[in-house]
Formats: sequence, C-alpha cells, structure tokens
Amino acid sequence: MPTVNIVLVEPQIPQNTGNVARTCAVTGARLHLVGPMGFTIDDKKLKRAGLDYWGQLDITYYQDLDAFFAANHGPFFYFTSKGPQRHTDAHYPDGSYLVFGREDAGLPEELLAANQQQCVRMPMQRRALPELIQCCSCGGIRSSAPVGLCRPGNTRPADPI
Repeated sequence: MPTVNIVLVEPQIPQNTGNVARTCAVTGARLHLVGPMGFTIDDKKLKRAGLDYWGQLDITYYQDLDAFFAANHGPFFYFTSKGPQRHTDAHYPDGSYLVFGREDAGLPEELLAANQQQCVRMPMQRRALPELIQCCSCGGIRSSAPVGLCRPGNTRPADPI
C-alpha cells in the first residue's frame, strides 16, 4: 500500500490532533507532529478525541521544523489558502508529506514563499473555523491521496468543489 505522511506543524488544539491521529490510524497514514505543540500528549482532550488509537499509530515527534526537514526528504505538499494549485489537481507520489500548519496561523509565510510550486490550495468559504478546516482537510486529502498514489500517471479529473 502506498505511504502517505500527514504532518501537523505546531498543532494547538488537542481535539483536532486526536481526530487527525484517529484518521491516520484507520487509514494507515504516518503521522508527524512538529513542535512546539499547544498541549501535551497526555492531555485529557487529546485522549478523548483519539488517544485510544495512539497504539495503532506510526507517529514521529520533532522539536521544530528544522528537525523535521533534517529527518525527511519529501516530496512535500504545503496546504494553504494561497496555493497556486487546487488540492484536487495535485499528484501525490508515494511517500508524499502532506504538511498542515497551525490552526490559528497556518504555515510560516517564508516556507510557503520558498516552496510556491509545492503549495496546494484548499478552497474555503471563510476563515472563521480554521481548526475545523485543518481537521477535515487532513481527512479529506488523506482519503483522496491514495487514488493519485495508486495510479501511475494518474489522469483522473479534478473533483468539483
């Protein structure tokens, strides 16, 4: 089965991380948590949202983005509201890293600016619920990424939004 890596950079909301962890556990995606985080792994809210799946996770922790990039070599896809291509137009090769930023701030602007061609846009109606957007985006992208991963030269048309 193709490998998909979900990366949460500086997650702040334990319930979101728990929900993303649950999605990773049931789909076989690898989870990467990049600090600093806004909670501890034993947080009661995290436990309620997904810690019961923690033993089934393939999870790696990093102190910061520098440590993450030193240990991993892509390909990377950076999810943002500002990317040049839609998430449905991207081709995610085996081993892709799907990188999501803080719920309240997204990914660092300098990272996005330096990697514009790897930025993937998530169309949004409004920014009022960034924590919901991050959590649902991880699940939605994770469920569609294997289609692109499993078909070499995938020419599947983009899903309408």
